Amino acid sequence: MFHVLVVEDDENIREELALLLRNHGYQVSVCGESDRVVRRVQTDAPHLILLDINLPGGEDGFHLCSQIRGFTKIPIIFVTSRNTDMDELNSITLGGDDFIAKPYNTSILLARVASLLKRAYPETETEGITHKGVSLHTAAGKLEYEGKSEELTKNEMKILHYLFVNKGKIVSRGDIIEYLWDNEMYVDDNTLSVNITRIRAKLEHLGVSGFIVTKRGRGYLI
Repeated sequence: MFHVLVVEDDENIREELALLLRNHGYQVSVCGESDRVVRRVQTDAPHLILLDINLPGGEDGFHLCSQIRGFTKIPIIFVTSRNTDMDELNSITLGGDDFIAKPYNTSILLARVASLLKRAYPETETEGITHKGVSLHTAAGKLEYEGKSEELTKNEMKILHYLFVNKGKIVSRGDIIEYLWDNEMYVDDNTLSVNITRIRAKLEHLGVSGFIVTKRGRGYLI
């Protein structure tokens, strides 16, 4: 799973970005002050940074980008309300890989994040997520176990992805439905039950039993 570090001083925007990215399958960490950013990059080793220009703590995003470029080529996307031609030029000149002005279109932001990650880490594109020997390949839309595979529908893939991201935790039916709605996939409680049944059948066909555990009145656990 790709890890994105969001560096943004506005708490509302910071949490909005974090939620958006998590709902689309990314691991996310956040930072709101410039004096902590370089250390976070060194300790967390994210795959990509979303970086604001105006930050509290004494250093702006331009200076931070230059510092980060001193020890890593990690992709950096500036996401900022400073949208002059000079701001964009400085962003690219100092080592940024892309520039997105606020207010941004979330679909375009997600597309640019995905595109930059694909270019920066082509070898990880098909690795997928693995839990208890079962691998979920989101790009290919399939499940794999011991050399066998099953194709997944879009809903099945999204449901499984949410369970994989929250492996070891009980996920409520309401949380899954809300997650799907956030991704513009509108399902009701009955449709969710049908999809879970189909996913279990595909797992059984692969030779995997009891992978999705029902916790009565609470939700599902893998």
